[in-house]
Amino acid sequence: MNLVEVVTDKHRKDFLLLPVSIYKEEPNWIRPLNKDIEEVFDRKKNKFFRHGDCTRFVLYDENGKPIGRIAAFVNERTAKKEEQPTGGIGFFECVNDRAAAHLMFDRCKEWLQQKGMEAMDGPVNFGERDSWWGLITEGFHSPQYKMNYNLPYYKDLFESYGFQTYFEQWCYSLRIADRLQEKFYRRYEDLKKNPEYRAEHLRKKNLLKYADDFCTIYNKAWAKHGGGKELERKQVHGFFRKMKPVMDEEAIWFVYYKDEPIAMWINLPDLNQYFKKFNGKFGLIEKLRLLWMLKRKVNRKLIGLVFGIVPEHQGKGVDALMIVAGQKHFVEENLYDDFEMQWIGDFNPKMIGIAEGLGTKRSRVLRTYRYLFDRTKEFHRHPIL
Repeated sequence: MNLVEVVTDKHRKDFLLLPVSIYKEEPNWIRPLNKDIEEVFDRKKNKFFRHGDCTRFVLYDENGKPIGRIAAFVNERTAKKEEQPTGGIGFFECVNDRAAAHLMFDRCKEWLQQKGMEAMDGPVNFGERDSWWGLITEGFHSPQYKMNYNLPYYKDLFESYGFQTYFEQWCYSLRIADRLQEKFYRRYEDLKKNPEYRAEHLRKKNLLKYADDFCTIYNKAWAKHGGGKELERKQVHGFFRKMKPVMDEEAIWFVYYKDEPIAMWINLPDLNQYFKKFNGKFGLIEKLRLLWMLKRKVNRKLIGLVFGIVPEHQGKGVDALMIVAGQKHFVEENLYDDFEMQWIGDFNPKMIGIAEGLGTKRSRVLRTYRYLFDRTKEFHRHPIL
C-alpha cells in the first residue's frame, strides 16, 4: 500500500471520487456536492485556515487503485482548550481493511504530533460542528445535507485502532401529523390566550429584521452556553442571505413577547432530497433544477437546525406555543410529512429532554471518537453541560 499526501490534481480527483466506488452498492448514500468538499480544503474559502492548518492523504493499493482517504487538521483556537492539545481527522473513507485504516490513522497521528497535538478526534470537520461530524453507528438511512455517512464496518476500523467514544450525537424524528404529548396542546392554548405573546413564521420580505431577531435570541439563549461566543449582526445577515434561496419562510418560526423576540425555531427543507439527483455537481443546470424543485415544493422532509428560548421565558410554555403553531400550519397547508432534528450531543441533557418531550423517536446515532497519543493517560468523555 502507498499513502500519499494530496498535492496533485490527480490526488485531488482521487480523494473526491473514492466514495463513489466505496458506496456504489449502497442505496442510502447520497453523494455530497463536489464544491462542498473542495471548499473545506480551499484556503481562500475556509476561514478556519486563518487559525489552523490541514492536510489530506489518499491510500493506493499495490495496483495503484485508491482504497482509502483521510484528512488531518488543527484548529488552534479550540485545540488548546482541551485537557490535552487535540487535533482532528475526518473525511475518512476506506475499504474493509484494518491495516489500511490503521496506516492512515498512524500517518495523521504523526502529522498532528508534529503540530504539537497530544490527541485526535474523529471523524470531524475542519470547520463548524454542523457539518461532516461524527460516525454513524445507528440509523443507516439517507443522511441530511452535509452529514457524514459511512458503512457499518467503519466502527470496527476506528475502535480496533484504539479510538474511544468522546461523545454521541443523537438525532430525533417524528411524523409531522403525529399528535404530540397532550401537555404541549394545553400549554399552547393557555399561552395563545395571552395577547402579549404571538407566534409567527418568517417572511422573506423582512428577511434582515428576522435575522436581527435571530441574533438577539441566540446571543441571549446560546452565546454563553458551552463557552460559545456572541454572534454579530453582520455575520447573521450574511448567513440569512446565503440561506434565502433554499429557505421556506413557512418553516421558520419566532415567538414575541410585547413585540420583543424571545424564541426561534429554524428549519430548512432537507436539501439532500434535491442534491441526491445531482451526482455531486452544482453548475448552472443543477441550480435551475433546484429552483424548479423548490418552487414545486416536492420535498416532504423538514430538518430542524436551531431551537432557542431566551432564559427569562423558559419554562413558561413558549416552546409549546411555537411548536404547536408550526405543526398546525404544516398540517393545514400540507407542507411536510417528516421532521428530523440535527444532532444533539449526549452531553446536553436539557436539549435531549426537550426533543424527547415532543414524543420523538431517536432516528440515528453518530459517534465522535477521541484517541490519546499517550496510551497511559486517563481518558475522559466530553463534560456534561
